[in-house]
Amino acid sequence: MVTHDGPGRYVLFGHPVSHSWSPFIHGLFARQFDHVVDYKLRDVAPTAFRGAVLEFFVEGGAGANITLPHKSAAAEIVNDLSARAERARAVNTIIRRSSTELLGDNTDGAGLVTDLMSNLGVKISGSRLLVLGAGGAVRGVLAPLLEQEPREVCIANRTPERASKLREEFSDLGEISACGFDEVDDRPWDIVINATAASLAGEVPALPPRVIAHHTVCYDMAYGRGDTAFMRWASERGSSRSHKGWGMLVEQAAESYRLWHGVRPATRPVLDALERL
Repeated sequence: MVTHDGPGRYVLFGHPVSHSWSPFIHGLFARQFDHVVDYKLRDVAPTAFRGAVLEFFVEGGAGANITLPHKSAAAEIVNDLSARAERARAVNTIIRRSSTELLGDNTDGAGLVTDLMSNLGVKISGSRLLVLGAGGAVRGVLAPLLEQEPREVCIANRTPERASKLREEFSDLGEISACGFDEVDDRPWDIVINATAASLAGEVPALPPRVIAHHTVCYDMAYGRGDTAFMRWASERGSSRSHKGWGMLVEQAAESYRLWHGVRPATRPVLDALERL
């Protein structure tokens, strides 16, 4: 854990990374505690990632966040993994324990669950939960979602085989089914989480027509200044509650901040600031 006699150096590694709001978010967090924090963005190609991370910590870096496409590679660099990072096989937060020891953690799932339950008042326990996508984003959040004991979980993916692989890997945590998008049970689900990248390109998975009902909570893990394509699609099909991933972004960042500094910042002021922007 860092002390605050001088600025602690933190960085977000990604490729690309210039779109990230993380410096803004961590700056607002630091203000709450009068911490002096130097948080920068580093665009690093996959071939240069390992060297850049090790160099940053050798030069005294206090902590790092990791975003696409480096989360799996980060799990191979650190000395030790938290239980949730080991389960996800991906790291989005690196904590410097000493000059020679780095701990990798994954705060994505905690961020999503906190946003759904605490900020949005969504009840996951006992729900029928449909997850769209079977990539690294799903791998990072599946265990925390299953820990809330939904009644039914289905992973749907364009390539059903990838969904089946995740089902097998996480089946010890609960009942999971897996299928292609067009094979999803054609009746209303309670929660639909979009973890595909398609929404950012203006595309939505081709799902059966009755998947969405008025009560269905639709959540897009992607985010931008306006509604995402998935949010618009959900509203057009009758969902009264569609949300983007701002809250997950802020909550996972707050969990990273807690791991680095030992205190968890209040997230509501930051969410309000992002809304105003």
